[in-house]
Amino acid sequence: MTVLQNDLCWIMDYRSKIMAKTYFLIAWVTLLFAYQPCLAQADWPSGTKQHGRVVVSKDGHYLQYEDGKPFFWLADTGWELFHRLKKEEIEKYLQNRKAKGFNVIQAVVLAEFDGLRKPDQYGEVPFRDLDPDKPNEKYFGFVDWVVHKADENNLIMGLLPTWGDKVTKMWGDGPVVFNDQNAYRYGLFLGKRYSRSRNIIWILGGDRPAARDSNDWRPIWRAMAKGILEATAGKALITYHTWGGHSTSENLQQEPWLNVNMMQSGHGGGHDVPVWEWIARDRNLKPAKPTLDSEPNYEDHPVNPWPKWDSANGYFRDYDVRKQSYRSVFAGGCGITYGHHAIWQFWNPKEEKINHADRYWTDALDRPGAFQVGYLRDLIESRSPLKRIPDEGMIIDGQGEKGEYITAFRDEDGKYGMVYLPFGKTVTINTSFIASDHVIAWWYDPRANKSVEAGRSRKGSQQYTPPTSGFNSDWVLVLDNEKMNFKAPGKQH
Repeated sequence: MTVLQNDLCWIMDYRSKIMAKTYFLIAWVTLLFAYQPCLAQADWPSGTKQHGRVVVSKDGHYLQYEDGKPFFWLADTGWELFHRLKKEEIEKYLQNRKAKGFNVIQAVVLAEFDGLRKPDQYGEVPFRDLDPDKPNEKYFGFVDWVVHKADENNLIMGLLPTWGDKVTKMWGDGPVVFNDQNAYRYGLFLGKRYSRSRNIIWILGGDRPAARDSNDWRPIWRAMAKGILEATAGKALITYHTWGGHSTSENLQQEPWLNVNMMQSGHGGGHDVPVWEWIARDRNLKPAKPTLDSEPNYEDHPVNPWPKWDSANGYFRDYDVRKQSYRSVFAGGCGITYGHHAIWQFWNPKEEKINHADRYWTDALDRPGAFQVGYLRDLIESRSPLKRIPDEGMIIDGQGEKGEYITAFRDEDGKYGMVYLPFGKTVTINTSFIASDHVIAWWYDPRANKSVEAGRSRKGSQQYTPPTSGFNSDWVLVLDNEKMNFKAPGKQH
């Protein structure tokens, strides 16, 4: 072999080695980037990327991120999400909710309607042999995917480890599979699985009391909470979804693992359940804990009480949603959960209708109430939400009852105040709390996210008349300190 041939062989061999290394490097980088989203999300997911986890505010009444940025809870009820939807449907749903301003999705890992025996849309059940100690990795891998997809959409999962009928039968499909031993192990399993996922708020319960009469299921829920807290080094934020017409404050207020009180004003009490009274009661309890209505009347849900649930008395519509949402928040709630009767069950042609749903879930995505609760969040966040003090003493004249009951709050530093009128009429308000000589007033339309100026006046007793009056003419009176230069609430004209 000539010298030239030797040189050519050496060059060819060297080139082959370089190419092989290059291909290996390309494959390695490709693999790294393929897994990067999961790694990044597990390390610092959701809207928490910039601000940290959601925690309780210093005064114990509201929620905020770790860096102090306010967090107004605006959840949608997607109970059967893991059970009844495929990935492409979930993506559509999450994108729709993100666009409307929702920041929490409440969904159940072990669904209510035969969630242990009936497979999800990929043919998987959560456990082998109905045993919580035998989780099905394929099923929980799908849950992982949803948590990461929520993260991509800047959404937090309000994650229920199980529906309450798996602990407390009372009614529903069950079966009861948890005791205090395996509940602890299940909590530990979930806590470890999502220990680095900061876009999760844990919601125990599921439409069931934690204790009733001589029955006490609190040891089971304590055990589950203990497992979650141990696995997350105590960083988990935990609350509890109770049954209709009740609040967690009744039998869980002193539980150290319960960070947030939840109530369910529900669908069975007719119109205008006095949720504002429940919020005020819970807000005054010690130790102080944030509180919210986690299940007010669903939009397009029959008005008739349980267990009948027929449509003889009509359906709750967006006006009902606004009245209950605004009055619970203005009374001191740290946020609100919206629900639509077709969406929580994700009713579609393949599923049996539950309790007289009047449309498929895909036709319910853009119902007016879903937009309007987003406007509520915008309104609250337009000022200083962590310094809200409920104060119905501001209302000198015009306070009503039931459907006309007015709620109001003010800023603790006198920067602004807001009054919600569920029924349009003239009211007299004491504006002396404003820390300036003059007050700038606005009428905010919660139906359209728009406002009109209501005048500038000296602070004190002032009379205000909204642009329209009567039923389905609800308004928010926004009162601003003239020194603050706040923008008009809602869309600018």
